[in-house]
Parts: sequence; C-alpha cells; structure tokens
Amino acid sequence: MDIILRIWRLMARYRWWLVGAYATTLGALAATLVLPWFLGVAVDRAVEMFQAGHVSTGALLWLGLLLAGLTVLQGLLHFGQTYTAEALSQYVAYDLRDRFYDRVQRLSFEFHDRHHTGNLMSRAISDVEAVRVFVAFGLLRTPYFALLFFTSSGILLWLDWRLGLMVIGFIPLLLLYSIRTRSEMRSIWQRISERMGELSTVLQENLTGVRVVKAFAAERHEERKFDEKNVQVAEESVRATRVRASSTAVMVMVFMLAMALILGYGGSRVINGEMTLGDLTRFLLYGQGLVFPVRMIGWLVSMFARAVASGQRLFEVLDAESAVRDAPDAAEMPRAKGHVRFEDVHFSYAERQPALQGISFEAKPGQIVALLGAPGSGKSTVVNLLPRFYDVTSGKVTIDGRDVSEVAVESLRRNVGIVQQDVFLFSASLRDNIAYGRPDAAMAAVESAARTAQLHELVASLKDGYNTEIGERGVNLSGGQRQRVAIARALLLDPPILVLDDSTSSVDAGTEALFRQAMESLMKGRTTFVIAHRLSSVRRADLVLVLKDGRIAERGTHEELLARGGLYRQIYELQLLPRERKDERRWTPAAAAQGAAR
Repeated sequence: MDIILRIWRLMARYRWWLVGAYATTLGALAATLVLPWFLGVAVDRAVEMFQAGHVSTGALLWLGLLLAGLTVLQGLLHFGQTYTAEALSQYVAYDLRDRFYDRVQRLSFEFHDRHHTGNLMSRAISDVEAVRVFVAFGLLRTPYFALLFFTSSGILLWLDWRLGLMVIGFIPLLLLYSIRTRSEMRSIWQRISERMGELSTVLQENLTGVRVVKAFAAERHEERKFDEKNVQVAEESVRATRVRASSTAVMVMVFMLAMALILGYGGSRVINGEMTLGDLTRFLLYGQGLVFPVRMIGWLVSMFARAVASGQRLFEVLDAESAVRDAPDAAEMPRAKGHVRFEDVHFSYAERQPALQGISFEAKPGQIVALLGAPGSGKSTVVNLLPRFYDVTSGKVTIDGRDVSEVAVESLRRNVGIVQQDVFLFSASLRDNIAYGRPDAAMAAVESAARTAQLHELVASLKDGYNTEIGERGVNLSGGQRQRVAIARALLLDPPILVLDDSTSSVDAGTEALFRQAMESLMKGRTTFVIAHRLSSVRRADLVLVLKDGRIAERGTHEELLARGGLYRQIYELQLLPRERKDERRWTPAAAAQGAAR
C-alpha cells in the first residue's frame, strides 16, 4: 500500500489536473446514473400514451431531445475525464522519469557496479509506463467504478429489493475470486519486470558490442541468448494474460447469468403487473451499470499488481543512497595547487577481498607519479579514489591538505581531469565532445585545446569542421583520433590534477609521435598520475609506484628501482623495454607525417 500512496503523492503535485480529473469523473458518473432513470420514465410515458390511445408527438419529441442532450453531456464529460486523466498520467510519468534519471546520474560507481545498464533502462521505460497506465486508469477510474457499483446497487435494491438481492448476491464470491487473482498477478508481473530487465541487458550489451560479436562470428550464440530471455518474457506475459482473461470471463459469465435472472423473474413481474416496463428497463440498465465495474475488476487487479511491482522497482532506485555524497558541511574546493597525499589508505569493493592495503605516498604540485603492476594490483583503484568515484574504507586522501571527503564532490572533480584508455565519446559534434566538461566554453578556447592536442588539422580537413557529427561512441574516428579528442577535452577543463592511462594500443604508428606531443602538452605544469604502459612515461616520472596485491611493493625513480633489481626490474625487462624497442622500430618520420593526416 505504501507504493500506491507514494504514487498518489506524485499525482497530488499536479493539483488542478487532479481536481479536473475527479470533477469530470463525478460529472460522468452523474450522467451515467441519471440517463437510465430518464430512459425508464420515457418508456413508461410512451406505454401510457399507447395504452391511452393518444400519442403526443410533442411529448415524445421532448423526451427524445432530453435523452439526446443527456447523452451528449455524458459524452463530453467522458471526454473530459479521459483527457484530464491521460494528461495527469503523462505529467506523473515525466516526473518519475526525470527523478529516476537525476538519481541515476548522482549515484556512485558502487551502485552502477551492482546494476546492469539494460535493467536500469527497463525500469526507466517499461516500469514508468506501467505506473502511468495505472494512474490514468487505475487510481482515477477506480473511484468511478466503485461509486457506479455502489450507487447502482442501491438503486436496484430501492427499485425491487428481492430482485436486487438476487443480482448483488453474486458479488462476495466475485470479490474473493478477485483477491486471489490479485495476489497471483502481482507475483507474475514482478517476474515479468525482472525478465524484461534481463532482456534489455542482453539487447544493450549486444548492440554496444556488435563489433566483437561480428569479429567472432558469434551471431547465432547471441541469437540463442536473446531468444532464451525473450521466451521467458513471452511465457510470463502469456501466463498473465491467461489469468486476466479467465478473471474477465468469470465476471462476464456470472453477470450474464444475473441478467438472465433479471429478464426471467423481472419479466414475470411485469406480466403480473407488479412492475412497470420502465422499472424493468431501469433495472436492466442499472444492472449493466453493475456489470461494467465488476468486469473491470480483473483488469484493475492486473493493473494494480503490475503498478505495485513496477513502482517497487522504481522506488528502489529513487530511494537508493549514493555511497559517495557530500558531507553536511562540505565546502567548495577552489582551484587546487595539486599537492596530493594518500595516508594509510585501505579500500574494498563491497564485501570482496581488500583491493588496497596501507597505501601511503605524496605527490607535490607538478610532479608525475607513475603506477605499475600486474592486472588487479590496484592501479586503477588508486586513481579512482582521487576524484571520489569510491570512498576509502579507512585512511584518507588529501589535496592541498584538505581531506577529499570534506569538500563538495562536484568542485573536487573540476580539479581532477581524466583521460582513459577506453575513450568514451558521445553521439554529438566534435565541438560538443571537446567542450563536454565546459559546455559554455568559447569557440576560440575549444580550438586552442584542439591545437594543443594535435587535433585541429584533422578538424580543419572535415567539411563541417567542429560541427562534424562523430557517430555513436565516436565510431567515425580512429582510435588515435578519439584519444586526442579526450586529451583536448581534458585540456579545455584545465585541471591542476590529471589522471592518465597512457596506453597507445589503439594508436597507429603514424599517430604515435602526435599522441606523445599532445600528452606532453597535457601533462605540463600539472600533478599527473600515469598508469604507465611505456618506458618513456616511467622515465619522466618523479615517483614510480610498483603495486602488488593492493600494496606498494616498491617506490622510487626509474634509475633507483632499476638499481635495486627487484620487481620493477622484472617488469622493465619483460614488458617496458621490449615494448619500447618495438615502438622505436615502427616509428619513422614518414609514419609521423602520415599520422598528421589522419
């Protein structure tokens, strides 16, 4: 019931639409109840005239016009009811989508680590739509159906209590049946929502990784995987349809039996003179007024169950607290000088084995810190703690002597620029991607950043220049071009602290020199943390940290660590030196010139 109350509070934010919806609903109800009464009066009046042998054309015309006017009024009120209900439901859906999107944006990496993208997309689309339909037809129409049912029941009992009880006597059995159906439908819709989320995840991963799928000729495997989830959704949906259809069928069958009793028993009473033909007409019409609400019970039960299941999934996200959030007294961080300290930092992802244990080091303004180690050693975790993508388990990280947990997250991240190996670009123009961190930046600043990143000549060669659309995830650019866009983006942000994955695995030989020049420009005058893959980056570093199993195994400069002959020397001889020699062999001035044209 708490879910329904929360949906109701969302509706209450649009007060006048809600008032309009209920006002037109009450008006439509009044017209629906009045019309059968006047129709009964018209039937009795017509019978009297025929029995008297004197038919008044004017009286019949007056009755016809009155009934036509009531019918038109009823139609207008039903239009108003439908329009206001639909408008209100759309505003509630807008509100839910907007809040959902805003909440997902502000939740930490820890939340996104636990939830698949496809599942979140399913909640934002399918579950919001289920709640919207419930608002339009469930919460707003349920009072209409309830009032129609109870008012029609009262009128039936008033017209003829024996015949009325004969019809109403079926209701308790139908209510018990509906309660049982509601419980079953809720569990079915919960499973459908979960299966739909899984299906969306498979679809999202397939579309995002379509190049990998085709590279490994794995289309049939992906088809089987999608078909498995698709079958589950279809089977659960068919199950829900079967339960809903059986519910509706039972309702209709019972009330058709009731109508048969009305016609049989009521007809005999008209013949015996105990009822008028108009009374029987009213009885049939008000009996139909009972049929419609009861027929809708199965549909409303299904809708109610689906809305509760969907609302639960939505509010689970809306109520989620970010593991990383501003402290109550968090202050804005001004532009930092770039003095970074890690003090006995420990960190674990959820309940897994500790990722970092006792990490302590210092980086002074303008220094370069290189991080080396095997996969899983903790390199990425160290740099992820700096902009507070995650919070430390114990210890602290400071910038210019201020604990990063005590400053506003947004201001902290304005001071930390990141260039990742797996560059993500948006389906927008080159200008929009470069200016992503500063969307209000002047065109001259965007162009200056692109020049420094060795990107301007490429842009100048394009027909639309900086307005060129680069496609989804930058599909129209080469790997090296995407990385230079990322460098330009970081340059425009102009952060005093830089986090850099300097892998050039996706950069062709001709682009290598341009990439190195861009990186030199980017790192100049900034405190830089480099997840190093190349010897040149390590040689330039003021401090090299070699990580192993979440601990700092060795630290020092390139020369110092080589002289010790420990873990760093092994990495140097097995990884860094062979790669450096390979890069030197493949780099030539001609290749560099070729890269400038790319």
